[in-house]
Amino acid sequence: MSRIGKAPIVIPPQTKVEVANSTVSVAGIKGELHLQLYSGIGIKVEEGKIWVTRPSDEKMYKALHGLSRALLANMVHGVTKGFEKRLELIGLGFRAQVQGQMLTLSLGFSHPIEYPVPPDVKIEAESPTSLIVSGIDKQRVGQVAAQIRGYRKPEPYKGKGVKYQGEHIRRKAGKTGA
Repeated sequence: MSRIGKAPIVIPPQTKVEVANSTVSVAGIKGELHLQLYSGIGIKVEEGKIWVTRPSDEKMYKALHGLSRALLANMVHGVTKGFEKRLELIGLGFRAQVQGQMLTLSLGFSHPIEYPVPPDVKIEAESPTSLIVSGIDKQRVGQVAAQIRGYRKPEPYKGKGVKYQGEHIRRKAGKTGA
């Protein structure tokens, strides 16, 4: 059995899990998420725990077993605590500001970059050079953070660009003078 798939998911208080046909709905303090299950994967909700089962030991079902359990665990965590990614802007004149549902980035280009904030994700400018991307859906938070980072990835010589907090940038040595 899958080591990840056979572990139960503990349902925290104030969180409701409903299974209808092949759709799982998880509602909590921060919001509600839905997941369409893969065919053959079963869900049992018993005594405050979610158990994920599979019909056979085929390779495909083994993979879907662990995947389904991980997606459900992320949903439960998201509606209770939420997810966040922190970004840092490193470079002279690099800054960000949020105005309503629009993120404006100055990243050394001849023009500012306007990024519309999706409705299910919240972006805060902690300071002009640091951003917090937060939400209940782990995939959406990571995707938005990756899109913002993609505007100016950190370069290896000076380390300028948009990077995740705690990310280590491998530095290269520049040219040596004669």
